[in-house]
Amino acid sequence: MSYDVLVIGGGMAGVSIGYELAADRRVGLLEMEATLAFHTTGRSAAMFLESYGGAPIRALTTASRAFLENPPDDVESALLTPRAMLHIAAAGRGEQLRQLHRDVLPLVPDVRLFEGDDVRALQPLLRPGHVEVGLLEPGAMEVDVHALHQGYVRGLRRRGGEIAASAGMVSAQRTAGVWTVTDRAGGTWQAPVVVDAAGAWADEVAMLFGARPVGLRPLRRTAFMIDGVAGGDDGPMIADIDDTFYIKPEGHQYLCSPSDETPQPPSDARPDELEIARALDAIAEATTLDVRHVRSAWAGLRSFVADRTPVVGPDTVDGFFWCAAQGGYGIQTAPALARTAASLLRGEPVPDDVARRGLAAADLAPGRPGLR
Repeated sequence: MSYDVLVIGGGMAGVSIGYELAADRRVGLLEMEATLAFHTTGRSAAMFLESYGGAPIRALTTASRAFLENPPDDVESALLTPRAMLHIAAAGRGEQLRQLHRDVLPLVPDVRLFEGDDVRALQPLLRPGHVEVGLLEPGAMEVDVHALHQGYVRGLRRRGGEIAASAGMVSAQRTAGVWTVTDRAGGTWQAPVVVDAAGAWADEVAMLFGARPVGLRPLRRTAFMIDGVAGGDDGPMIADIDDTFYIKPEGHQYLCSPSDETPQPPSDARPDELEIARALDAIAEATTLDVRHVRSAWAGLRSFVADRTPVVGPDTVDGFFWCAAQGGYGIQTAPALARTAASLLRGEPVPDDVARRGLAAADLAPGRPGLR
């Protein structure tokens, strides 16, 4: 049970950085649950949105497109399906969307603004007179989360990496430059470097290694399915600029969310019925959908720090490396973030293609100002 690097966490963050590191290191990965991707990764309704998030997120997202469009052989199916994204702003909120347009144009030059009821030509579900401004991202894509995660798992194993499930760690000790990690069953694992990719549990894991928490805030996000309408699958996804709801066509149904962000401790998240009711009201106000029944509902945790940017880099505790706080961006940024994290762990600079987009190691560093 001895490795060069031990990764804690089997969600998208853990398997992707494990895959990248396994190119030249012996990697072991520990997952506390009986199956990988049980929590946030396995519940994500992921889109590839280059207009989403702040500048560091947009840099990582655009730098991930090449991998997602042309993945390695370890990924056995296509990862992306075209699905345009339509941000909408109700009356009085148009300037916020116009500012987003100005912000994203340098990296996403095909985004376009539409005024008033011209937006309804793009998505007929919208109620006449509701939208002041719409921002269309025609290059947005749906991401096959399972295929991407399993591709990383397959690639990690083909590169010699080993994965242990039901291996929640309970203690860590460092002796002579090597960590010894003990799991709940009493198994021990050793490596000079440990990567904390434990999602909502990353701060808790850090404290076991004597590292100072970064102020991670797990936020519950509820999602639910409703019946669709004839032809509705052809239109773009809709998201309100004020994060009151989003709607994504899914075959003969719609995947919806109140875009809620309710703080809660790391746990197996459950959907919030009150948030679902709030979202249904917002959807009824903005669209012509007549929702009579919620078919299913679920929830996941999206974990952020204060500046809503991932925490990636070495800690002041020797041999402890962060790869946490991906928030709601972890799927679409995974390829570039994993390459960046692996480079930083090796003591190398940020990859050139990511750096050219304006991202620096200091933007992700666990000791950056204002993080906590």
